[in-house]
Amino acid sequence: MYANPSSSPLANPALATRAALPLAVPMARRVSGIELTTAHAEPAPRWFAVGRSGHSRPAERGFSIWFQLRGRTRLSAREGEFDLGPGEWLALERDSAPDLLASAHGATLGLVLPGDVGGRGRAELLPGRGRMTARDLRIALRLWRNAERLSTLVARDPMHAQRALQSLLAHFIGQQRSMDAAIARCPGRSVRRKRQVFGRMQRARLFLEGHRHRVVRLTELAELTSFSSWYLSKTFHCIYDESPQAASVRLRLERACELLAQSDCAIGEVGAACGFDNSCSFARAFRARFRVTATAYRESARAVRHVRA
Repeated sequence: MYANPSSSPLANPALATRAALPLAVPMARRVSGIELTTAHAEPAPRWFAVGRSGHSRPAERGFSIWFQLRGRTRLSAREGEFDLGPGEWLALERDSAPDLLASAHGATLGLVLPGDVGGRGRAELLPGRGRMTARDLRIALRLWRNAERLSTLVARDPMHAQRALQSLLAHFIGQQRSMDAAIARCPGRSVRRKRQVFGRMQRARLFLEGHRHRVVRLTELAELTSFSSWYLSKTFHCIYDESPQAASVRLRLERACELLAQSDCAIGEVGAACGFDNSCSFARAFRARFRVTATAYRESARAVRHVRA
C-alpha cells in the first residue's frame, strides 16, 4: 500500500498518456492489475487500474464499471469478450466475473461495488456499454482519482469519501441518460419495474455483443436473463426495434467488416470467424445488408486507409 496517496502513479495527470504502470502485485492498491482498496470493516468499493500489458481479475462479486483511458484492453466476462478502446466504458452486473488484459499501451480504470455500496447512485446504474467524449473522459479520470484517494481516508472523513464516490457514480449515470427512452418502452407499471426489465435486456444485448464470433441461441439469452424465450424475444424487439436473432446477425456482420478492413484473412475465413456456416451464406448475408460484396468492401476499405496514410 502506498504510504502517501499523492505518491500513487494514479495521482499523476500524465497517467492517461505516458505513465508506466507496474506489474500486478498482491496488495490493497494495485496498478496494472492493481487493486486499490481500503482497510476498514465496512463493505467498500474496490478500485482497479490495469495497464502496460497488466492483468486483473477481481475476486469480489459486485456491480463493476470500467473505462478506457488510452490504448486497448481485452475484457472477458460472463457476457462475452469486449475490446475497450479510448473513451469507452462498460458496466457489468455482479456475477459477470470480469477478467482484464491490457495491451502494451493500454490503461483502464474501474471499480467494483460490493453489495449495497454506492447507495442510490448504484441503484440507478444499469449494465451497458458506451463511449465518452474527451471532456467526459477527463472528468471521469479526475473523479475516479479523487474518490479513490478519499477512500483511503474514509475512517477519518467518511462524509467526503461518500460524496466523492457518489460524484463518480453520478457521472456514469449521466452517461446512461441515453437509455431513458428505451427504459420507457419496457413493460411494467412502475419505473422501478421497467428499469429491472431493461437491466436484464441490457445483459442480453451485451451477451450478443460479446459473442459476435458465433450464433447465439435464444435459450442462452433466456437463461442469462431468467425470462422465458417468448417474453425475452418480444420485449427485446419492443425495446431495440429488432429481434435478438436479427441483432446477432447485424453484430456478426459488423465484426466481419472490421476483419475485412483490418486483416488479410480470406473471405471464407472471415465468414467462419463470424459464425457463418459457409462462405456462400456469409456472402449472401453481407451483400443483403451492405449492398456490396465482401471483396468490394475490403478493396474500398483498403483504398480509404491508403489515402489516410
